[in-house]
Amino acid sequence: MKALVYQGPRDIQFADVPDPEPERDTDAIVKVSLCAICGSDLHIYHGQGFSEDFGFCVGHEAVGEVVEVGKGVRRLRVGDQVMVSAAVGCGDCARCLSGQPDLCLKGMMGCYGLSHRLQGAQAEALRVPMADFNAQPIPEGVTSSQALMLTDSLATAWFGCRNAGIRPGGTVAVIGLGPIGLMAVECAFAMGASTVFALDLVAERRAIAGSMGAIAVKADPVGSIRELTKGQGVDSVVEAVGADATIQLAIQLVGRGGRVSVVGVNQTPEFPFPMGLAFMKGVTFAIGTCGVPRYWPALVPLIQSGRLRPERFISHVLPLGEGPRAYEIFDAREDGALKMVLRP
Repeated sequence: MKALVYQGPRDIQFADVPDPEPERDTDAIVKVSLCAICGSDLHIYHGQGFSEDFGFCVGHEAVGEVVEVGKGVRRLRVGDQVMVSAAVGCGDCARCLSGQPDLCLKGMMGCYGLSHRLQGAQAEALRVPMADFNAQPIPEGVTSSQALMLTDSLATAWFGCRNAGIRPGGTVAVIGLGPIGLMAVECAFAMGASTVFALDLVAERRAIAGSMGAIAVKADPVGSIRELTKGQGVDSVVEAVGADATIQLAIQLVGRGGRVSVVGVNQTPEFPFPMGLAFMKGVTFAIGTCGVPRYWPALVPLIQSGRLRPERFISHVLPLGEGPRAYEIFDAREDGALKMVLRP
């Protein structure tokens, strides 16, 4: 089959790879109909990945059709249209069964497309381990494009907003308006935020946030938000970049007793955390990866009712064979790039 393969920094190739095969009775094989590039995939693209492997298939967001199931698979059937959770767990410990594979008690938390250990989803087909747990039929009233956003991006945005303690009437700042950041703006309003400040260096992305009702902050974010909140700062900050500077900015923007939630991936070995400022403000700081299935029960009805429309952040739909170019466009933020979707 064909897949996108990591061969080195800024070297993603469209190549032939072996077809996936079941390794256990609880596996399923999914023929991918749509897959997507996540912002965290850029760490791999830049050569700052999560392993030292080369030659593995990348990507962790996919929907498709079940074409093979092991004899231990009970809930899925050949022909089912499914969404595949980017977060993979053992499927039978207490944490996994509560929808938190990121906290798997058996230490089996994983993600597709980080190494040869679990091949990625930017491919014509995908092996799904513990398929009854790690994939779910696409619900009625949810399109394939919407389901694709549920596999990671939208769930992560919701997780970030939950960790930020957003409440009705609260004030929020979202730092970084890529697909997850923009979805966080939408989620914040769905949670009842009265005011959402949107921060990004890209004017087009600020304009999109503004069209959703957010207040786009162009320059001097600390001074601007302090003025607009009458010196109080915001109740909640969702940081969706992961850079040292933007995490520190989040702690500057939050008010006393506020909450900072970081969903951007930071790989700094020794992050210079502003402990004194956080201490004086009484900041609650949350960071971590998202247990994707945990949030599907809340998100699916919001999509079905039209309150969340994550598919609107899809900017490009390209053939899988144009994946290398799609990475270049996304990395350079060219051509209004937001969510890059690939069709095998």
